[in-house]
Amino acid sequence: MTLTASALRSDIYRLLDKVAETGKELAVERKGKLLKIVPAGKQGKLARLTPHTCVPGDPEDLIHSDWSGEWRHDLP
Repeated sequence: MTLTASALRSDIYRLLDKVAETGKELAVERKGKLLKIVPAGKQGKLARLTPHTCVPGDPEDLIHSDWSGEWRHDLP
């Protein structure tokens, strides 16, 4: 998101809170130059993950499944 300095000034606290919460940078154009407001420190990839259900059903069913028919001994 790119804003002018005037737009930043009119709503600075809400915009700074949004940067802090989301971790997304905020670009401000001032006298023809682009300035960026970013949170200090680098946020790791794992912090940005959203939870997903990858396996439908009960995970306990996977533990007790017989995979011997799917196993191939000829693969490295």
